[in-house]
Amino acid sequence: MKYWITYCLLTIIICSCSKSEDITNNNDAYIPIPYQLEVPQHFDQLLIDPIIPFDNPMTEEGVSLGKRLFYDRILSVDNTKACASCHMPQNGFSDSNKFSIGVSGNFGNRNSMPLINLAWNFDDKYFWDGRALGLEHQALEPVTNPIELENPSWSDVEDRLNNHPEYPNLFNQAFGTSTITKDLVTKAIAQFERTLISGNSKFDKFLNGEATLTAQEQEGLNVFMDEERGDCFHCHGNPNNPLWTDNQFHNNGLDATFTDLGLGAVTGNPNDNGKFRSPTLRNLAYTPPYMHDGRFLTLDDVIEHYSSGLQNSSTIDPLMKKVEQGGVQLSEEDKNNLKAFLLSLSDPSFINNPAFLPQ
Repeated sequence: MKYWITYCLLTIIICSCSKSEDITNNNDAYIPIPYQLEVPQHFDQLLIDPIIPFDNPMTEEGVSLGKRLFYDRILSVDNTKACASCHMPQNGFSDSNKFSIGVSGNFGNRNSMPLINLAWNFDDKYFWDGRALGLEHQALEPVTNPIELENPSWSDVEDRLNNHPEYPNLFNQAFGTSTITKDLVTKAIAQFERTLISGNSKFDKFLNGEATLTAQEQEGLNVFMDEERGDCFHCHGNPNNPLWTDNQFHNNGLDATFTDLGLGAVTGNPNDNGKFRSPTLRNLAYTPPYMHDGRFLTLDDVIEHYSSGLQNSSTIDPLMKKVEQGGVQLSEEDKNNLKAFLLSLSDPSFINNPAFLPQ
């Protein structure tokens, strides 16, 4: 009996010491610093805060880690490609190639979407066809895609990162664990991508009373807002929508028949065939070529499509009201004015922001 009492006392002491040691370790654990997004003042018109998941709060350490991962070629099967290989800062975090080139030299079949103001994509659907729900999930697919970063599995990437001399400590500081998983990798990348905010174009400065539009730019805005001329605002918003997109899915009259079903391939609904997400009109000066398949090399080509090149189909958006006559039939003056306005939405400070560039 005496031995049993002694054993119990020793057990209590050991457990108490272990508990005390755990508390000490927890108290000494690194606490990441909350990250404050730099939100342009006129974005308050959106009336909704940026989308930050409860299970992925933004921290200085998480954003820094995500930035490093975004530019690190370790995420590709042979260390030759990174996220930034197809989302280049100088191109508004898109690709100047019609289709991006994967590790083995294979081409995709869609143009790389620009990464701009993603924290306000309120329906939280990503890719041209909306197949990824959540920015964290968007980052999962390219790593194992056979025509992108081409890893056989995420476990291979996790092994490389876990055996890296620096990454385990960086993940411990950002997430409180040195065990690296794909979920933590994509959370870090998503944190960085949410910082990619563009709101300092000439037009933004005009709204803030810091710049004046030229007569041509002002008339271009009038064309944009005129239902009888440009009629652009239904899908791309107006000066009260600093995103310059509705982030919804539309068939904008590119094709009479579809080789790419877009949203329809995701939903299985034939009424969604040929629908693709409306990209932002911000930074058009840096993001050619245009459309989901990069078919238009210049902004003039895009404007001409809506002016005279609309193709009718069973799912064309009702907003393409003048499809029967090929488009809105803009005059040359209207086309030039519209182009001038659209270019005023480009933000040179965005593509040159050192916070977004590799160290």
